[in-house]
Amino acid sequence: MTTEQYTRFDPADYLGDIEDVAAYLQIALEDSGEDPTAVPRALGVIARTGNMSELARRVGMSRDGLYKALSDQGNPTWSTVLKVCHALGLKLTFHAVA
Repeated sequence: MTTEQYTRFDPADYLGDIEDVAAYLQIALEDSGEDPTAVPRALGVIARTGNMSELARRVGMSRDGLYKALSDQGNPTWSTVLKVCHALGLKLTFHAVA
């Protein structure tokens, strides 16, 4: 009998370029109506794909503070969300739907 090995799925492993990142964040934004933590958690996943220390420096936070803010239990300010988006090279925009 063989035993199967499972690894934990980490979306960070599949975010290869800025277009993937933007699409992932767009999905999180769409889910945020039901789950207000969706965008900060997605930003945390995106942040883990790169150099977290450098990102924290650009945002003006400590590395640990940024990890905490973008964790499942984090509660970042709107300002932090916008700063992280900017530091990642992303721009949050809104479009009329009606």
